[in-house]
Amino acid sequence: MPLRPRGPYRVVVRRRGKTEKARHDTLDAALAALETRLRELAAQQRPHVERVFRRDIEPVAQVAARGELRGPGGLQAGIDVRGDGSAEAFTGRTSRQVVEPRPGEDAYATLARAVRTTADG
Repeated sequence: MPLRPRGPYRVVVRRRGKTEKARHDTLDAALAALETRLRELAAQQRPHVERVFRRDIEPVAQVAARGELRGPGGLQAGIDVRGDGSAEAFTGRTSRQVVEPRPGEDAYATLARAVRTTADG
């Protein structure tokens, strides 16, 4: 049985019935792994309208993949990749709060800023 890394930072990526989990020793490694995987998934998105219960859901309103980061001190944050390939950073787990990007930031830089601010105090 292979040994699994036991780092304090956990990355979980969920997408349409599939879940991927990994652990990392440092916040930087966890953020890099999350960004790499979510950028791959965002590039694969082919925008289309979903029909659910007689409602059309536009690609920008769909969550095609969700990457979550959990760590010491109750750190819970992540990024939603939308059906159109766009991404949005959030904090929290059950009650997510969108983190607004600053000028020049993408969702990954926004997430890094938010979690480092939380980790620093």
